[in-house]
Amino acid sequence: MNAGEVKSGFVDAAAYGGEGWSPRSQPLRDEIGGVWGPCGVETEWSTLKAVLLHQPGEELEALGDPDAVQMLSPVDAGQVREEHDSLAQAYRDAGVAVHYLEPNVTPTPNQMFVADLMFMTPEGAIVGRPASTVRAGEERWVARRLSALGIPILRSVRGKGTFEGADAAWIDPQTVLLTTGLRTNAEGADQVSNLLEEMGVEIIRVGLPYGAMHLMGQVRFADRDLAIAWPGRVPYAAVEALRKRGYRVLFCPDVQESVKGFALNFVTLGPRRILMSAGNPVTQAFYEDAGLSCHLVDIDELMKAAGGIGCLTGILERESIG
Repeated sequence: MNAGEVKSGFVDAAAYGGEGWSPRSQPLRDEIGGVWGPCGVETEWSTLKAVLLHQPGEELEALGDPDAVQMLSPVDAGQVREEHDSLAQAYRDAGVAVHYLEPNVTPTPNQMFVADLMFMTPEGAIVGRPASTVRAGEERWVARRLSALGIPILRSVRGKGTFEGADAAWIDPQTVLLTTGLRTNAEGADQVSNLLEEMGVEIIRVGLPYGAMHLMGQVRFADRDLAIAWPGRVPYAAVEALRKRGYRVLFCPDVQESVKGFALNFVTLGPRRILMSAGNPVTQAFYEDAGLSCHLVDIDELMKAAGGIGCLTGILERESIG
């Protein structure tokens, strides 16, 4: 049809629903891996397939006062980069695909803690909104990279809501544990809850005690029926919810290794296989006695920035158990 020419009966054209119209009938979840890039998480323990990392760069040079950038002590930028490279290689050695943020400007010093900036669902990602001005804007680079990977962004937390992905965890494919506290406020939790409830997911909301940074630091999942928690810091209601759903909850044996060695801040590679920080012999032996296979990586310098392996790792995809 020439420009300006009116077609008789144009409403019969495919563009208007006529012959040739192809309705989009599949739900979004069924388009993952086809229309959309591979992604999705519905458990904290099934086989890990892909992660998102940020390789620390010049943003760590000459930081000055650690408190000004929410770190525990000054860090050696070169050693941090070496340790981060070793972490990425540990994932590759475990068969996990590693993707990087690659921001095109110098980011903030905490950009490497990708877990805080997103929370993955079976249909795509929720982009967080960090609670502090020190980290404001880090979520932009996560959103950009998710988009480049073809991963749906289902929601970005807005308004005065704050939400960090380390404050949520999948108990099972129908249930998410969501906490409020220093990093996630009620408005942010409401926004996350509303989206997940649209998916038919039950939300268990609990509060964190004062002095706890994230849920991630208080409880981790090693298998479909095994969780490890920090006694005195994990919410009572969270432990009750786990036990009600068939979990055996063990409690980390050495508080000093949890505090100084981030021994609880592990990432589960698959059922009863974890990647944990080296240098925690008491906790490692405890995990192994519980039947866990422990893969170790040295992150002594990275830990000075107030985060562990779990904090550094944005989870993009785990094997579906559905």
